[in-house]
Amino acid sequence: MVLPALKQGGYQVTKHAKVGLRPGGGKHIVDVVAGDRSGRAILIELKWQQTAGTTEQKIPFEVICLAHSLKQSAGRYAAAYLVLGGDGWTLRNFYIRGGLNEYLKDADSVTILGMETFIAKANKREL
Repeated sequence: MVLPALKQGGYQVTKHAKVGLRPGGGKHIVDVVAGDRSGRAILIELKWQQTAGTTEQKIPFEVICLAHSLKQSAGRYAAAYLVLGGDGWTLRNFYIRGGLNEYLKDADSVTILGMETFIAKANKREL
């Protein structure tokens, strides 16, 4: 659903792209880098949680990694999105409403959206 929406919105899509190093080392590979018509590159990480589990506990580290890659890219990447899909999230609203911003430095540089909202924005070229 996400990739067709990005293509519908006119974005060029690269899947599983290495975008730098994670804090502390190791390759940082994001699910998608989307390029718009103006040449902006956008980092997109997709997370799915069907039932309660540990995925949502990993979200803060994903935010840290995306914020780090934005900062280290020297402007190569213009934005970062973390997209949450599925019905198994207990902290979904907390994340989407910016709940991590109080606890993580630079968390506000990463936009966390639900799948439906992200798809609508991608379709309309509003990323």
